[in-house]
Formats: sequence, C-alpha cells, structure tokens
Amino acid sequence: MMKHAILSASGAHRWLKCTPSARLELEFDDTSGEAAAEGTAAHELSEYKLRNALNRECEKPSLVYHSDEMEFHTDGYVQYILEVIEEVKQKTKDPLILIEQRLDFSNYVPEGFGTGDCVIVGNDVVHVIDFKYGQGVLVEAETNPQMMLYALGALNLFDGIYDIEQVCMTIYQPRRENLSVFTLAKEELLDWANNVLQSKAELAFAGKGEYVAGDWCRFCRASVKCRARAEANLKVAKYEFKKPPLLADEEIADILTSIADLTKWTNEITSYATSAAVNHGKEWPGFKVVEGRSIRKYTNEKDVEEAAIKAGYEDIYKKSILTITNMEKLMGKSKFNEILGQFVMKPKGKPTLVPLSDKRPEIKNISIKNEFMEEN
Repeated sequence: MMKHAILSASGAHRWLKCTPSARLELEFDDTSGEAAAEGTAAHELSEYKLRNALNRECEKPSLVYHSDEMEFHTDGYVQYILEVIEEVKQKTKDPLILIEQRLDFSNYVPEGFGTGDCVIVGNDVVHVIDFKYGQGVLVEAETNPQMMLYALGALNLFDGIYDIEQVCMTIYQPRRENLSVFTLAKEELLDWANNVLQSKAELAFAGKGEYVAGDWCRFCRASVKCRARAEANLKVAKYEFKKPPLLADEEIADILTSIADLTKWTNEITSYATSAAVNHGKEWPGFKVVEGRSIRKYTNEKDVEEAAIKAGYEDIYKKSILTITNMEKLMGKSKFNEILGQFVMKPKGKPTLVPLSDKRPEIKNISIKNEFMEEN
C-alpha cells in the first residue's frame, strides 16, 4: 500500500497558507470516515470502467458502496475522458494515456508525490484530470495547488520527451455538476514552483512558520483544537451584540466575514467534546451527557402494513413523482430533455449575501428581490 505524503497534494491549499499545519496534523487520527470510503470506491469503479473502455486489463473492484448514482456518474466521467482523448488526437496521432499515475514533485516539495486519476500527454500539452466524487465543497481548477502539483509531477515525467508548452488541469465533480478547466503556460507553472511553492514547502516540511486561520482549516485534522483558529473566530466576541443599528456598517461587515467559520468551528468543538465524553469518559467542567431528543419510527414497515390493512385501514400509502434528478437518471439526460424538458423550470434563487470573492454575478436590480418575494 502506498504511504501518504506528509505534504500531500490534496492538502496543499492548507499547508501553503498555514505552513506548520502539516506536521501538526500528524498528531491526530484520520477521521475522514464513510464519505472518504465512498469516494475511494467511486475512484476504483471509474478506473475499472476507463481501463475497460481503453481495452486494458483491470480487476473489477468490490462494490461495497455501489449505487445507481455511482454507476451514472462514473459512466459520465469515462465518457468525458474519451471525449478529451478524441480532442487531443486532432493534434497528436497517438497520445499517451495514463490512469492512476504516480506523480512525483519532490524536486519542489520534500518527499512530495500524488496520484493523477488520468494524465493525457499530447505533443505540446499535458492534461491532468481529477475525478472528485464529493459534493460538500465545490472545487475549482483555477490556481488549484493540488492540480498544479500534479501538473509539475507530469512535467517531471514527460517534459524531456515531449515539447510541452501548456498544462491543462481539469476537475470533474459530477455530483455538483461541476466541470472546471484551467490552462496554464509551462513557464508560469515553473515560476510559481520556484518562487512560491519551494520555500513554503520547505517551511511546511520542517513544521515551521506561522499558524494562519482561514477557509483552508475546513478539513484540517487539528482544526478543532487549533489555538490560531480559536483566536480568529473569537475575535467576533469583541462586539457587544445589541440591535444591529447600534453597530457601525464596518462592524457588521467584520462580523459577516467571520460568522460562517465561527458557526462551523463551534459545531466542531461541540462534536469533539461530545465524542470525548461519550466514547472516552472525558468530563468537561460544567457539562454532562444526557439522552437527546428522538422521533418515533416503525420497527418493521411490513408488519405495520399488514396490521393496518387487517384492521380495515387500506388508505395508508403515499405516492409521489420522482424528483428531477432521479427522473434524469432514469431516462438519461438526452431523453429527459426530449420528453420532459418543456415541463422543467428553474425558479430564481433566494437572494444571498456572500463575499465579493464569490464568482456568482451580483444582483443589481432590486426588482429581482420583489419578484422573489411574490413567487414565495
């Protein structure tokens, strides 16, 4: 089994911002859980299907997390790869196609390596494609450090063989309907590697530098107990929460900037403390463990059905039409659009306040707000 790199490509967005975090995380267990296991299963299934599509031998993986949804999305991934291959063949007669390729970038990151889901090499461009099955966080390819590290690993392998001028990095995230593509000139990538990456990676590998909190803390294993993150979130407590009119606009904006991570952090603290108390007998001053509220449920629906009908209650069933997503899976996208496309509409989304860094276009016309209120 392949060991994990201390400075992993998937964690690069974190250790590039908070260099000591990579070493600190080693003190904590990996709690990625079922979602990560499901993602691994989806990767194994997509690899199997892609190898079959390319007439390469591959052992069929176990289907512990198998589902119709996984079948649908892995089929889509394979179809996309085949389309990219055909596109590359327009310029390169016989492109090199690698699946689950180990990519070594240790010339920039100490002991650094990762695995590229699919690498396609043409005469002047190398494609690095990453299949992400998760749906919790939308992942963009633009200046994505994980993808840039993979691209560096691909250059290390093929730049001397092919006259590569560009790297094309793609995130395929089907459960978010996200296909994100970012193309970068080879010289720009190498400039980033030499002038930004290398020095940061050396600090991170040594466990040195400053602890810096930010949205990159999301999946850090040390985030619950990290003092830097606590101090960043607790800065909101400097405000005396009276009615909003008593706060200046700048103060409200400052609170809005911090409140999302503050809420997530407090939930994580509660979860951590509860787990420690329940599973390890930890006693927290001023707190105790009690049984939470629960809702009633049937022990066996078949028994309920039989007993209710026997008693003369036959109208006990509920029937509803499939959701749009499930109907689309049933019919396939093209058939769905042909048969039901005219009956589908997308209402305006609820106006939401987000940071300026959000890529969605700003709502300028206040009448949109009035339309939204009328629809609701």
